Amino acid sequence: MRTALSLGRRGQGQTWPNPAVGCVIVARGHVVGRGWTQPGGRPHAEPQALARAGDAARGATAYVTLEPCAHHGLTPPCTDALVASGVARVVIACGDPDPRVAGRGIAALRHAGITVDIGTLRDEAERDLAGFLGRIHRGRPEVLLKLAMSVDGRIATSSGQSRWITGPGARRMVHAMRARHDAVMVGGGTVRADDPMLTVRGLGARQQPVRVVVSRHLNLPLDGALARSAGDVPLWLIHAADAPDAAIAAWKGRGAHLIACPADRAGLDMGAALQALGAAGLTRVFCEGGGALAASLLKAQLADRLAIFGAGLALGADARAGIAEMGIDDLTAAPRYQLEEMRAVGGDALMLWRRR
Repeated sequence: MRTALSLGRRGQGQTWPNPAVGCVIVARGHVVGRGWTQPGGRPHAEPQALARAGDAARGATAYVTLEPCAHHGLTPPCTDALVASGVARVVIACGDPDPRVAGRGIAALRHAGITVDIGTLRDEAERDLAGFLGRIHRGRPEVLLKLAMSVDGRIATSSGQSRWITGPGARRMVHAMRARHDAVMVGGGTVRADDPMLTVRGLGARQQPVRVVVSRHLNLPLDGALARSAGDVPLWLIHAADAPDAAIAAWKGRGAHLIACPADRAGLDMGAALQALGAAGLTRVFCEGGGALAASLLKAQLADRLAIFGAGLALGADARAGIAEMGIDDLTAAPRYQLEEMRAVGGDALMLWRRR
């Protein structure tokens, strides 16, 4: 099952709206087939593993990280493929809450006389599949908020200079993180200040994540890197319903996909924005700030995980804070996170946190 989980992670960021699943076929103590969900979500992991196993699958055990699908979509059900292969046993890490599955896959396998065990490494599988599961349960993707800050929590000097606070090792890791997510999200201020491309670079040819920019008034540079590449790499813009018509028309003309969301004096409703992204099929969103967007996600308890890169320099109180004001005057109101991992990345430190 650990191997199956590792295989499933290969598909992260490439399979949405489908989950990134891994499958291993074991016969007489030997692995005879391996598979994982392919880019675009198909083929699924089980047919891939069974095709590699061939006749060796008969009487074998299949280890699958998510309950096999039991419904007809663009491809036949994976339960049918498992039954036809002659496997004797299927070990499943966690159930699939999708209403089209939700126990039907397990029932179909047992009805065919196949032994089914469920729950092996369930916690690990649910962590890997948290984006897919969260989209089913809560209607929104999982959000990993990344911040690269000085030791005193600053993301830029007082003049706005931010390149580079962290070193090349941390920046390479950020590209790897982008690659494992369906979308990269930033605020409009980051776009205006940095003119970023928000693509994955240095990791070979691959499906690029959707680039999502949160900008209430769509006051973004129409001659910037995002505008120039909107026809080649998906660009989704989240804006208020009262954004200027001229800006809406201009960005549609560039090839961007626009999403209108409710807003009030405090800003855009990020809960509604994430619901819209979930409805569009996104399961894993990698948010790279800036400070205002980070604060809004944290205050609304919408940041599920944090990736904090800490650099060994101090910029002082006059530098720009990594997180904007949140209006918290009582510690009990502050969002709390549990430390998952801490390690050195070149000359910097990475801390990974999960919301309690």
